Order: sequence, then structure tokens, then C-alpha cells
Amino acid sequence: MKESTIMKIHYGTALASVGLVAVHILMRLTTGFSDSLSYENVLANYQSIPYVIMLELILILLAVHGFNGLRVILLELKQGRVYEKAVSYGCVVGMIVLIGYGSNTIIQTNMGMI
Repeated sequence: MKESTIMKIHYGTALASVGLVAVHILMRLTTGFSDSLSYENVLANYQSIPYVIMLELILILLAVHGFNGLRVILLELKQGRVYEKAVSYGCVVGMIVLIGYGSNTIIQTNMGMI
């Protein structure tokens, strides 16, 4: 993939993340911050499908943005075909693991398993 495409993905995920995290914070402020962190309110949030979708999107956007940024940093440290492939594949695997773990938590909580 071309570097300009990778940077467009990086900028796009940053902008989308800022927007969704702002909405997430505003939602927390509508009920009072300390009340929004009570166990019952947190579980109620996970029962709301639109809220769960927003959390999943935030998770995916931040994982893509973070691992893409890590990849760029690591590629600046050292060059070489094998190294670059290892870093790229390692970041993709890390991203998938993080999204899988976070999604598992969201799904289990939504289904009442936690």
C-alpha cells in the first residue's frame, strides 16, 4: 500500500475517533459523570444497541489508528524488506487481537454474561 494511502487512513481514523469520542463524552455528561460510572448505568449502556455500535466503532478506529502509528514509528527506526514485512504483519495481528478482545468484552456484557 502506498504511504499516502496509509497516511490518509491515519488522518481519517484520527478525525473519526475524535468525533465519536466527543459524542461518547457528551453522553457521559448528560447523566452526571459519577452517576454514569455506576454499575447499573454501565450495564444499561451495554444493553443499548446504538451505544454498543458506537463503542465498537471507537474500538476499531482507535486500534487501526494506534497500530498504524506504531507501524510508521517502527519503520522509521529501521529499514529492510524482511523487517518491514514483520512490522506490518505484527501490527495487523496486534490490531486484530485487540479488536477481538475488546469486541468479546462488549458482546459478553451486552448479552448479560458479565
